[in-house]
Amino acid sequence: MEGVSVRKIKKFCVFCGANSGKDVAFVNAAFHLGKVLGKRKIDLVYGGGKLGLMGCVSTAVAQHERQVLGIIPSAFTINNLVGETCGKEIKVATMQERLVMMMELSDAFIALPGGFGTLEELFQMISWAQLNIHNKPIGVLNINGFFNGLLSFVDHAVKQEFITPRARKILISATTADELVDKLQAFRFESDPALSKLKWSPSSSQKEKLDLTLRL
Repeated sequence: MEGVSVRKIKKFCVFCGANSGKDVAFVNAAFHLGKVLGKRKIDLVYGGGKLGLMGCVSTAVAQHERQVLGIIPSAFTINNLVGETCGKEIKVATMQERLVMMMELSDAFIALPGGFGTLEELFQMISWAQLNIHNKPIGVLNINGFFNGLLSFVDHAVKQEFITPRARKILISATTADELVDKLQAFRFESDPALSKLKWSPSSSQKEKLDLTLRL
């Protein structure tokens, strides 16, 4: 992006459905996102396995000879529930441990269409950014208007003064993979002056680890 300084993003974490969805455009977009990341020499962190859109994006990144890391709860590996991870795999004990590791190992986050799990991961990362736990860019790839309703709801929450205009800027959206990656690379985090005073030390005690579950 001409005239705009960009951050160096080496690893994207992608949240998306373990289903493929009704519209073939979702599958095509997941493969295309993986292709875009691969061509830009960006590695992938994701939830592991090969089901649905998760399998599409991880396969595409691997085909372009970039590193793929799947972080997966051990419970999902029993009886090969989600299929073989494309690339390296780290097994964790809990869903929360998985999400914390995703945050720590990634430089930015993209959500593709998905269900409750995808939405939980997306909003957890947004709330952690709001709480100054991380300052990494977060975006949704709004394929065929999939996230229109969600974005409208977020804007409604801003109007009702439950989300501040500053916090609203945390969530970025675009309709194409290239546009979204460009926006995320150009993102500049603007922390809330009050919340920026919070000090988090997730490795020092179990209590502080549990504090990461806070949501606003």
